[in-house]
Amino acid sequence: MSENQSSVSFCTCTDTACPCHPTNHDKGCTPCIAKNLAQREIPSCFFKKAGGQKPTKDWYFEDFAALINANSEVED
Repeated sequence: MSENQSSVSFCTCTDTACPCHPTNHDKGCTPCIAKNLAQREIPSCFFKKAGGQKPTKDWYFEDFAALINANSEVED
């Protein structure tokens, strides 16, 4: 596997400069999840799966909830 290829095939994160990105180590998603949990954040892959564009500037639990709420209002 090349150094730029993710060892996690479903990873949609584009922040390859992040030391937690799966392309930068051999530990899969574990460092990313651990960092996000410690900071009360949701990984970017969850935001992308839930509708792409965030309605807020941050990655916190509350920001993810706002995205889910915004998308459910569109569907109603």
